[in-house]
Amino acid sequence: MPIFQPELETLPRSELERLQRGRLRERFGVELEALPELPFRVKAELRDAYPFGLLQVPLEECVRIHASSGTRGKATIVAYTRADLAAWADCCARALAAAGAWSGSVVHVAYGYGLFTGGLGLHYGAERLGCTVVPASGGNTPRQAQLLEDLGAEILCCTPSYALAIADHVSEPARLSLRAGVFGAEPWTEGLREAIEGALGLTALDIYGLSEVMGPGVSAECAEGRDGAHVNEDHFLVEVVDPDSGQPLPDGEVGELVFSTLTKEALPLLRYRTGDLASLTHEPCACGRTFARMSRVVGRTDDMLIIRGVNVFPSEIERALLAIPELSPHYQLVVERPGHLDELTVEAELREGECGGERLEAFVAERLGRALGLTGRVRLGPPGSVPRSEGKALRVLDRRGA
Repeated sequence: MPIFQPELETLPRSELERLQRGRLRERFGVELEALPELPFRVKAELRDAYPFGLLQVPLEECVRIHASSGTRGKATIVAYTRADLAAWADCCARALAAAGAWSGSVVHVAYGYGLFTGGLGLHYGAERLGCTVVPASGGNTPRQAQLLEDLGAEILCCTPSYALAIADHVSEPARLSLRAGVFGAEPWTEGLREAIEGALGLTALDIYGLSEVMGPGVSAECAEGRDGAHVNEDHFLVEVVDPDSGQPLPDGEVGELVFSTLTKEALPLLRYRTGDLASLTHEPCACGRTFARMSRVVGRTDDMLIIRGVNVFPSEIERALLAIPELSPHYQLVVERPGHLDELTVEAELREGECGGERLEAFVAERLGRALGLTGRVRLGPPGSVPRSEGKALRVLDRRGA
């Protein structure tokens, strides 16, 4: 499968490291060996500097403003120079090429457009690659399914949860021309990948990014390997550190992702803690790209639920639920404290044609109890009973504060 920028994406490690050293020194005046001793940057600093306190160029040199969703507090504002946007388009073009897109491919973008970085990032990446772009944005889900069929899209870009919502409105997947999907903006599991592939008949690939660092395209999976997302290391220097001590972790160990931007002009960041938990590998990939690969994000340092003293990540619950064939891949977790103790309720829904009942609910509760070391209630509803999302799925309703 063609590589968009092989002169960079297949650099020997020694040459890539030389490039990183030069860019790190030029951007920050820092030597690579000194990096682990430097302090971290955190999201609170961006919020405290709202809106433009951390800009490193005059505002008139910025041609675009984006912002985080603000779901965990005040939104963080990020700005882009023309060079920043060009680098972002290149990174997203690389991701689409890794999924099998090339000049002339029809790419359907169902990420939201606006301050959220998802839609415009993939849009400009697709145009950079020479694709025909359908800027559908989110919403009007039945029409999304109709457009996929009528316009012959080969690549679908959206959140994994929204891909499933679209699939609910696809009556005949065989009539679609979809070959691959580029899904990100929320954590998802291998079980969810299989569910999407079964529902839409495509190859589902992960894309990772965050607005503070750039947006989608910081890393992306390739269709050949499907074993970790290639980090665009000519633009981003990646580390994995212990979330508690901040000490670097070796390949294969899960820790917190930390990024330094090597080419950003408007908002360069050195050792930015993402809060995302993943691991790295530098093993060769079948596709020929030499960039390090990061695992799927398994959770966030601030998304971990502590329920009656037990640490629970939503991804663990998703993994257990999707292993039960009677259940659809739609679910929601409700955490409440009606008295002195926390209570977890898992609301899931049955697949078409499946029957529920107390016996199945008890089986699901028992399976979750073994996976989590925690007992909780299970409510199984009919197909369509769990609310669908047109963007990032709202998986957890934590009502303990109320």
